[in-house]
Amino acid sequence: MKGFEYLKEELQNMKGEGTFRSLVPLESDQGAKVVIDGREMIQLSSNNYLGLTGHPKMKKAAIEAVEKYGAGTGSVRTIAGTFTMHEEFERKLAEFKHTEATLVLQSGFTANQAILSSILTKDDVVISDELNHASIIDGIRLTKAARKIYKHVDLESLEEALKESADYRKRLVVTDGVFSMDGNIAPLKEIVELCEKYDALIMVDDAHASGVLGSNGRGTVDHFGLNGRVHIQVGTLSKAIGVLGGYVASTQEVRDYLIHKGRPFLFSTSHPPAVTAACSAAVDVLLEEEDLIDRLWKNTEFFKQGLEKLGFDTGKSDTPITPVIVGDEAKAHQLSDKLRDYGVFAQSIAFPTVARGQARVRTIVTAQHSEELLQEALDAFEKAGKELGII
Repeated sequence: MKGFEYLKEELQNMKGEGTFRSLVPLESDQGAKVVIDGREMIQLSSNNYLGLTGHPKMKKAAIEAVEKYGAGTGSVRTIAGTFTMHEEFERKLAEFKHTEATLVLQSGFTANQAILSSILTKDDVVISDELNHASIIDGIRLTKAARKIYKHVDLESLEEALKESADYRKRLVVTDGVFSMDGNIAPLKEIVELCEKYDALIMVDDAHASGVLGSNGRGTVDHFGLNGRVHIQVGTLSKAIGVLGGYVASTQEVRDYLIHKGRPFLFSTSHPPAVTAACSAAVDVLLEEEDLIDRLWKNTEFFKQGLEKLGFDTGKSDTPITPVIVGDEAKAHQLSDKLRDYGVFAQSIAFPTVARGQARVRTIVTAQHSEELLQEALDAFEKAGKELGII
């Protein structure tokens, strides 16, 4: 079919530069090891921080929900797609997050789009960290509010933006809690103090902190002891929680407003019963099995120290997200490919996901990994890194 020649040309350029990547289908469940092309290899690229994707309590809850409620819901939430289980889960999640209310959406991406596109007008301004997640960037693009970008985790830059925005009706500061490509934690305490000083709203995207930081995995707000001082928390049910979806945790007014004005909520069918039941069971697991988080952090320390001793550049990570920064895009992809040859699945990340010259292999350890598996992975990194002249 004619018409897409320009796309074909761009794809050919990507292939010529060594930056074109194909999807990699898994042939097994998402565990510490996965099967790819018939080969078992160590998984270091999933967001399955606690191993909950295959937790027996969650699988059981999902199966029982399908038997009782069916495979789907058949409607959007505002018409006929709100089941009792949806509201019961949202009440449980609000209690877990120490907020007045929550609203669950189809994904963390749509949660950011819903909140940012709906609560701000041309009379407001949104102030965003320059390395915030793509979903925040796209959410900002959907609002008519003015926007300011402050330097990454730079409090002086943030304060300057707050000072320059005094004439707007509302100022909303938005930051990731944990930055997904570098694994560093936002200085949330200081950010909140600045917002309080300048009477600004604060919104935190805790996608990579949910289930990882704070008591029982409540996130960065709880980690820093800021419960009750952050206006909006956005999180995901698709990473450490192990299932699918996103949520907004805030006041009852914010929940009610999003139900009426949040377009991704208004125009998307509600989560299937299996998803909602499994997510609800995941909260119970977080409350009952704290050792999962302890194991996650023990594994994180072991693996991070191992990479650093080998001489890899792991940036400024403070979390289980540990980038192996290579710089050159083609070489980062080569490192990923060599690791696969040696039995380790660790995906490379390049522009536009990260800035040019900052290509990397991003690794994430989980609570499921044994120290023996992680050492095996470190041995593969050492071999591949030396062959490519990275270390």
